[in-house]
Amino acid sequence: MNEIYENMKQLLQCINYERYCWQLCGDFKVIAILLGFQPGYTKYCCFLCEWDSLARHEHYLKKYWSERSTLKAGTINVKYTPLVEVSEILLPPLPIKLAQRNIL
Repeated sequence: MNEIYENMKQLLQCINYERYCWQLCGDFKVIAILLGFQPGYTKYCCFLCEWDSLARHEHYLKKYWSERSTLKAGTINVKYTPLVEVSEILLPPLPIKLAQRNIL
């Protein structure tokens, strides 16, 4: 099964996600698919903030990016309607651990 929006939607329907509303954990690609982001290299790839991946001149100078307020389809790299709520997503532990050690 390929990791695409339609397959994820079908998978959530098969496991009755609407009924149980489990919290989900996955890698960033899966999280992006579940939240309706367009596939591939995108300008605004973070689901938490509006980090501009193409603004290389600001990457090491700007520490705080504005928080993403909405996941409306058609705006800031959101292509589809989100399948899950952002509050139901658990972040993978490895990137969090690396960020605590200032490796990222």
